[in-house]
Amino acid sequence: MATLQNFAAKCFGSTSQALLKPAESLAVSCRFASKKSGSTTQNAGNAKPKHRGWKRQDGATVTSGTILATQNTTRFHPGLNVGFGRNGTLFAIHPGKVVVTCEKVDLNWDHTWIQRNYIDRQGQSIYKKHFNVIPEPEHKRFKLIDKI
Repeated sequence: MATLQNFAAKCFGSTSQALLKPAESLAVSCRFASKKSGSTTQNAGNAKPKHRGWKRQDGATVTSGTILATQNTTRFHPGLNVGFGRNGTLFAIHPGKVVVTCEKVDLNWDHTWIQRNYIDRQGQSIYKKHFNVIPEPEHKRFKLIDKI
């Protein structure tokens, strides 16, 4: 405490004046550039794999809504009882058995995926894999409710 009083007495003349006067800042502030420097990475990446492709094999039994295949380009086409999602996913519309066939495609040129992937192949015969779902056979037990 004595050293603080000695310091105040030297700077302000007396200790009482040091308490009454506002403190002067001894620190000098200085602004520097706020942008951080960009760095390069040599081994950038390792994106998470997407695992696109077949999800259900030929002969598998599926329920409605089951994803059959995922794709970035039109490698697979929808067949009987199969839907085509916005991101190219093929899914089962009805429950049944999966059958994969190789058929000549009948392209719908109004579809955006067809325009994007096959615009340079107009007039050519193209064979692609088609996913089909054969529905399970319905039961044959019926009750007669009313005679006509």
